[in-house]
Amino acid sequence: MKLVTFVYLGETHIGALVSQNERDYILDLNRAQPTLPTEMVAFLQAGEAARSLARCTVAAPDTRYLLPTDRVTLLAPIPRPGKLICVGHNYHDHAGGSSAALPEYPAFFAKYSNVVIGPHQPIVYPRFSIQLDYEAELAVVIGKRARYVPEERALDFVAGYTIFNDVTARDYQNRTSQWTFGKTFDTFGPMGPALVTADEIPDPGNLELLLTLNGQEMQRSNTRNLIFSIPFLISYLTKVMTLEPGDLISTGTPSGTGAMHKPPVFMKPGDEVRIRIEKIGELVNTIVAEN
Repeated sequence: MKLVTFVYLGETHIGALVSQNERDYILDLNRAQPTLPTEMVAFLQAGEAARSLARCTVAAPDTRYLLPTDRVTLLAPIPRPGKLICVGHNYHDHAGGSSAALPEYPAFFAKYSNVVIGPHQPIVYPRFSIQLDYEAELAVVIGKRARYVPEERALDFVAGYTIFNDVTARDYQNRTSQWTFGKTFDTFGPMGPALVTADEIPDPGNLELLLTLNGQEMQRSNTRNLIFSIPFLISYLTKVMTLEPGDLISTGTPSGTGAMHKPPVFMKPGDEVRIRIEKIGELVNTIVAEN
């Protein structure tokens, strides 16, 4: 399933992207199945019973509950994740080519729910000058409460995957040894367009990833180039903290960020950034100046 959070006629519901007669629709799961939660984290917390009901509904969609995609507003699939955990320097090409340059342990940092926006919602460039950079990333959405999870069972705790843009103010990030400040401006976490359930992506370690800025290719890689795999990251994190349904782990970005170009290429108002990840779709956002 490709699960979404959307607004229609002023109400926020969860739904699923479906195709009928070569057209794309949003199946309103809350109208089709009124017992399902209207919020994605609550839906994930409801467990396998809720997911099974949603799968059955998507398999035989009632046309009364199909909405043309141009009549709804897509939000981030998880508008307010409980935890938003990011990984730094997790691609071989981004961390450095030699084995000596590779980190021994993953570097984690946090973003907060104020950063989260959905597809086609604007990334706001603040009213003062910053070095605004993009980072295309595959994000993992936790589906079950997880603590002390062995690596070989880690994917059993994954609800699905989505696209995340770890937008960064490089100059603010580099002011201190801690990255958080440059990562947590409002709107600096575009996510979407959908949460693709894990059954549709049995191998998240082999997905093509592409980012373009104003149509120009800036980042291209494959998740097989991750230094620390998704099962490893989940297992490692659950030795420290309990992961809950709706928590999100963004797995890092490959080389080609704006700061790596010579001269640097930073985003500015009027730009458009697109991220495409195989089997998930495309996340598109524009940059707008703050009022």
